[in-house]
Amino acid sequence: MIMIKATTKLSSKGQVVIPEAIRVNLKLKTGDSFLVYGKDDTIVFKAAPDPSNDEFEAILAQAKHFARKAKLKPADVVRATKKARNERRS
Repeated sequence: MIMIKATTKLSSKGQVVIPEAIRVNLKLKTGDSFLVYGKDDTIVFKAAPDPSNDEFEAILAQAKHFARKAKLKPADVVRATKKARNERRS
């Protein structure tokens, strides 16, 4: 794969445009997902493809297994979700 170097700017809405040459070279398309890593003055975007239906079903089955094993109830999940959202806002 060819290394392409380009510059871009951060918009007032926090959006970054990936230059066309890079989008074409990496075969990126609208709606693609990315993992974003940041440390010091470095930001790395890594393409994160959506799991297939089979992969998603396996992930869901594993999550259900661990929830049953931990004896979690739906109310526990709701409570944890609210707590995480409140912590993220702080």
